[in-house]
Amino acid sequence: MKDHLPLNLQALDLDEPAGGLSSYPPFDRWDDWTEYDPARWPEKVEKHYSLIPTICFNCEAACGLLAYVDKDKMRVQKFEGNPAHPGSRGRNCAKGPATINQVNDPERILYPLRRTGKRGEGKWERVTWDEVLDDLASRIRLALQEGRKNEIMYHVGRPGHELIYNQRVLHAWGIDGHNSHTNVCSAGARTGYAFWHGFDRPSPDHSKARFILLLSSHLEAGHYFNPHAQRIIDGKMDGAKVCVIDTRLSNTASKADYWLSTWPGSESAVLLAMANVLLQENLFDREFVRRWVNWEEYLREEHPAKPQTFETFLEVLKQTYGQYTPEFAAQESGADPRMIVEVAREVGRAGSALSTHVWRNAAAGNLGGWQVARALEFLAVLVAAVGTPGGTAPSAWNKYIPTPPMMPPPPNAWNELMWAREYPLAFFEMSFLLPHFLKEGRGKLAVYFSRVYNPVWTNPDGLSWIEALTDESKVGRHACLTPTWSETAWFADYVLPMGHASERHDLMSQETHAARWIGFRQPVLRLALERQGKKFNFTYEAHREAGLGEVWEEDEFWIELSWRVDPDGSMGIRRYFESPFRPGEKLRIDEYYRWIFENSVPGLPQAAASEGLTPLDYMRKYGAFLVENDVYELHRKALKPEELRGCAVDPVTHVVKRNGAPIGVEIDGSAVAGFPTPSRKLEFYSKTLKDWHWPEHSIPGYIKSHVHRDNIDPAKGEMLLLPTFRLPTLIHTRSGNAKWLYEISHKNPVWMHREDAERLGVVTGDLVRVQTSIGYFVDRVWATEGMRPGVIACSHHLGRWRLKEDFGGERWSTALVDLKQVEPGKWMMRQIHGIQPFESDDPDSSRIHWEDAGVHQNLTFPVQPDPISGQHCWHQKVRVTKASGEDRYADVFVDTNQAHEEYRRWLQMSRTAPGPGNLRRPLWMIRVYRPTPESFYLPAK
Repeated sequence: MKDHLPLNLQALDLDEPAGGLSSYPPFDRWDDWTEYDPARWPEKVEKHYSLIPTICFNCEAACGLLAYVDKDKMRVQKFEGNPAHPGSRGRNCAKGPATINQVNDPERILYPLRRTGKRGEGKWERVTWDEVLDDLASRIRLALQEGRKNEIMYHVGRPGHELIYNQRVLHAWGIDGHNSHTNVCSAGARTGYAFWHGFDRPSPDHSKARFILLLSSHLEAGHYFNPHAQRIIDGKMDGAKVCVIDTRLSNTASKADYWLSTWPGSESAVLLAMANVLLQENLFDREFVRRWVNWEEYLREEHPAKPQTFETFLEVLKQTYGQYTPEFAAQESGADPRMIVEVAREVGRAGSALSTHVWRNAAAGNLGGWQVARALEFLAVLVAAVGTPGGTAPSAWNKYIPTPPMMPPPPNAWNELMWAREYPLAFFEMSFLLPHFLKEGRGKLAVYFSRVYNPVWTNPDGLSWIEALTDESKVGRHACLTPTWSETAWFADYVLPMGHASERHDLMSQETHAARWIGFRQPVLRLALERQGKKFNFTYEAHREAGLGEVWEEDEFWIELSWRVDPDGSMGIRRYFESPFRPGEKLRIDEYYRWIFENSVPGLPQAAASEGLTPLDYMRKYGAFLVENDVYELHRKALKPEELRGCAVDPVTHVVKRNGAPIGVEIDGSAVAGFPTPSRKLEFYSKTLKDWHWPEHSIPGYIKSHVHRDNIDPAKGEMLLLPTFRLPTLIHTRSGNAKWLYEISHKNPVWMHREDAERLGVVTGDLVRVQTSIGYFVDRVWATEGMRPGVIACSHHLGRWRLKEDFGGERWSTALVDLKQVEPGKWMMRQIHGIQPFESDDPDSSRIHWEDAGVHQNLTFPVQPDPISGQHCWHQKVRVTKASGEDRYADVFVDTNQAHEEYRRWLQMSRTAPGPGNLRRPLWMIRVYRPTPESFYLPAK
């Protein structure tokens, strides 16, 4: 620590406190923790709290929270970090403590609402939960009985634990009805990783790395950024160097040892140039590549006439990637070729302790962005940094998903409104194309659920969503499950209040580091009241007792709805929602988690027993459990004799199979687990891509982006818009009800290099019009040296709006707008006013001092699906001009007819199923909410 000098040098003479600079209430005092009331200072007035753990829900990281529940008032006083949580280790970013804003939000929805006028007209009435549940159940039952399975859709943004809970719902109903946000988020990176090792995410071991290579602003805003940021700093404190490849000078880039400001879309060229340096200078791990890469298959398929030896493969490899010189990469990216070489050598020196990460960033922005993840993982493979201490593991190695009771079998169903034939390799559902699929008459929806998702605001081309959601011939009944108003909820038929992070049950596990853990999200007020001896059948009853209206939690909502869909059990649905302890009786939420914790989490029953607790009580007390620590190199795990009994080894591929299904691979005569790919090895060569009509992309390569320099004409005022970067204090649309966060962050200006600003004749604060292929938006400029010339950037977090003065949107964060269809398909949005103070039960609402709500840029983006990964390619070619006299700040214009033409243009890039054997999709690839194997095959003609 003496090497890191404090601002006040006298601090060096102080003794470090026991336990460092962190202090948490000891576990044995969580039931009755005492603090002095700060509002009564200087009097020392004690307040007694029950400290109850839960899980944050303001991003995907699932960090632990401790709710301080006032035992006298039975309300949450504050949220702090949970020191028992293995991922977040008691630390939170700004979004965690801001959960208290969301719980106490004076504008939150407390009772179910039903539309009374036309969709979007803003007329609502309060109804009972019985009315809601009976209506939805009758519509679902009728659709199922009439064989209209594909007319029921559940569309989720940020999942809780859907893979172990909501999957049981949809599979019990016998439908392929899960839709997600993933193809506007991370499908590009997932695809690139999956073609290598069969898993869809990276899990970097930053704290033990010698070199950390990031394609993101990861310290402040990347995926799992709080747990990862902690460990990046741990690694850096132990001597690791950091390289950031990011067009913007982000906070992370400013702290890095190396910053490469690349032209967006050129990142894979840079990474492959680094791979070329490793190959030409023999800085790679020959033995690891020989053992674990499918080089034999590559030579058999692509170079059958050459000697089938590893030396031949290395020769071909060096020849193939010799074209990616540092000078070529510099020409494509604008990066210094000397720095490319220097970083490559740092990668080589790090060896197996190279941690890497890309999530959205370049992989989500560009046509062919999935190859960025392929190229990044190529570096890890070359230096043997796969699942090693300090390396980068496949995600599933560092997650734990417990088995729940009574899982229904997968359905024999395939919904082409989500899994379209044109995109057979799409890593997740083609959700953002739904309005266009409906417009083309590919199907319709009887019941549409949206949950923690705001497609009108979040997705590209949101006005096409409004056109679809307001058409009752396309969407019969829309139930929006949300604790707050949103731009999408405004166009629903039901707005159904669901709980925030501290108001429901979920199980979470994320790949935050080289370990496996589970976190338990739980409704803290219900638990606090039950500790006082009160009993509740449903969580909403506890919320009503605590003054939170009738806010439900999703788990109980789906149990109740499923019982009403199949009231007598004749449809075979109800049995999956019956108690494992009381046969024939309705499942209770505590029974569900009791069964999981007693039967599906290794080590938990023993840990609980050592403290005289049941497993459920243990999780209610601590909120998290470390299942396994230091998880490394699972691909090397030897297959047990009983696993090998009855197996056969393919003499050519060395794949170990039982009953025709691969379970491992022989490496140098030893049968090991390997990876869940067809070869059970790391697939440098993807025969899947070749077989599914993309032979030119079967190995890691460089695909020129749709926003490549060649496609941008500066003489016409064309520039590249980078709209994907996050702000560390906000998260999509879920933070709009957090006053602390919006006080900090409420603007999203256009980042513009000073040279471009001078060329346009604008300075910081001036208005510019940014023209896309389907419309335009007007925003203010922020001139900065922290941006590459020719590129502008705008954060996607801001620009929230509402259509009514007093409700329909969080007034902490939304501007009042006028939205009109000036001609068929042509929409104009103009702000009436920005954020203003308002009267409410929260005195802070009258103290609002900020006016800016930002600009909603996503409305002006056409859908741009990558033909392989299915990822929406966010980056835009735009024309930037100084605003005219008629332009106003935050103006938005969109032509949805032109948006549909752009959809058709991108659709033409796809290469349609079937693949081999008349398959819709490769059987080996991950498929969320996977249906039966039979459903993967197209009907015979």
